Amino acid sequence: MNDATDFGVGLDQIRAAASQLEGQVVRTPLISAPRLSAMFGCELYLKLENQQYTGSFKDRGSYVKLLSLSAAQKRTGVIAMSAGNHAQGVAYHAQRLGIPATIVMPATAPFSKVERTRSFGARVVQTGPTIDEAGDKARELMDAEGLTFVHPYDDPATIAGQGTVGMEMLADQPDLDSIIVPIGGGGVISGTALAAKAIKPAVKIYGVEAELFPSMYQAIHGQAPTSGGASIADGIAVKRPGTLTRPIVERHVEAIMLADEATLENAVATLADYQKVIAEGAGAAPLAALAMDPERFRGQKVGLVICGGNIDTRLLASVLTRSLVREGRLVSLRIEINDAPGVLAKLSGIIGETGANIVEVYHQRLFHDVPVRKAEVDTVVETRNREHVREIIENLESGGFRTRVLSTLSSDGPTQS
Repeated sequence: MNDATDFGVGLDQIRAAASQLEGQVVRTPLISAPRLSAMFGCELYLKLENQQYTGSFKDRGSYVKLLSLSAAQKRTGVIAMSAGNHAQGVAYHAQRLGIPATIVMPATAPFSKVERTRSFGARVVQTGPTIDEAGDKARELMDAEGLTFVHPYDDPATIAGQGTVGMEMLADQPDLDSIIVPIGGGGVISGTALAAKAIKPAVKIYGVEAELFPSMYQAIHGQAPTSGGASIADGIAVKRPGTLTRPIVERHVEAIMLADEATLENAVATLADYQKVIAEGAGAAPLAALAMDPERFRGQKVGLVICGGNIDTRLLASVLTRSLVREGRLVSLRIEINDAPGVLAKLSGIIGETGANIVEVYHQRLFHDVPVRKAEVDTVVETRNREHVREIIENLESGGFRTRVLSTLSSDGPTQS
């Protein structure tokens, strides 16, 4: 089966791209995830594109596209728009191939992605809040400087390169029933769907978008566009889906699922905690989709495309800390005490006797609405779980200390499914 006559790319082109990529990018593993499988009631496999040299699947399509350029185009140089992953893929391979590269990135792109792109020798221009505004600026520079545009998803060569993801997944695990793929502009899901459906027509392809950026879902369902906002899945925060990718998605994708921000955040934390896999928001989106509808996939062999791992370390630290709060493993308590010598030591002793660890203590006498002979202590405590939190509070109350929990984060998410 070859859909090149319909879409400009099919299995033959994807196989050709695979030959070009051999030895040039990482042949990433498809690993089993037994703990997550038990959590969701399916046999789960993770395609670790976060292990590419630049940290995402974009290495594939970028190299194939750059290799297809004429000698004149390579001399003049290329330009690309990207929130970070396509930027790094283009910059890295352009440097390797001796091609001058200009990358236009949103002003909101993570610092780590911007600096990594610069480290590959690319000229970086930042503008606008999203990739769409960056695309408008990129086209201006392309026209003004005669550069060749390297599109992140709307290009047959790029789609063919990304399609090698699906080809490898079925080579490693031919029995997959379903594959869940993130959707931004639609490049990786289009290539993956074309490859997977050609190799195994029965396999089902599911897409997932951030709920804040449901551009492909809305385009296919004839809905007015609403995309916008600050999403943890910045790599798929795309307002306008591809014109080449949309018909491929319409024909070959079973359904598009929308993941809210809390579920995306929890998916990042769950992958790190349970599987020891670092994924950015877009990379964790397939797990978020699974968490939102586990019954759809129960009993199946399911492949998740972990499309990238380029998450800012400060954001990752925040996500992991917030996850501890959600699970009750880190709790903030406000405790009322008598303002007298030895009371704080008694309070600390009660907490210590439960096996909990005090991380922070703030003793407030002046700014809380308490009687003059009393005070309030805000303390952050490391615990085993929510049951342990209840034990700590009961012991404090029994010791004469009125206590309430200040932590308010919801516990909903992948770890609760």
